[in-house]
Amino acid sequence: MAMFNDKTKDKLNELLEKAYDAEKGFKKVAQHVENPRLKTFFNQKALERSGYINELSSALRTQGMEVSEKDGSVSGSIHRAWIDTKALFSIDNDESMLEEVKTGEKAAIEDYEDILNNYEISLPVRDTLIKQKDAIQASYNKADYLEDIH
Repeated sequence: MAMFNDKTKDKLNELLEKAYDAEKGFKKVAQHVENPRLKTFFNQKALERSGYINELSSALRTQGMEVSEKDGSVSGSIHRAWIDTKALFSIDNDESMLEEVKTGEKAAIEDYEDILNNYEISLPVRDTLIKQKDAIQASYNKADYLEDIH
């Protein structure tokens, strides 16, 4: 069984918290868009993040790590409140919500890269992180494409 140092455990648990935040954020954004394709896209992303949480939690437990039971962060809750406020005052909700998602996806990519480049991670967990980061990168790239649909 691989053992993670405390700094690595904290960083991995923080990544899980942010995945919970992303899942809730995608659901929140889906509530504020009118375009059915965007609504479907955001709801699919929420389901995807739920899968990431389960997949990463399982991989970490298999490696002997105790996983935090938190289901998000305070900053994530604040950001979701900001999404509600922005939706209330935005002229173009779809565009505004897409911008929020792109910002979150970019931050998630940076978080994954930080962990992959700066922390000692066992191979099975590393593979999971790489797969998830690549999928988030593809989502970020698709968000550029989705800007043209409305």
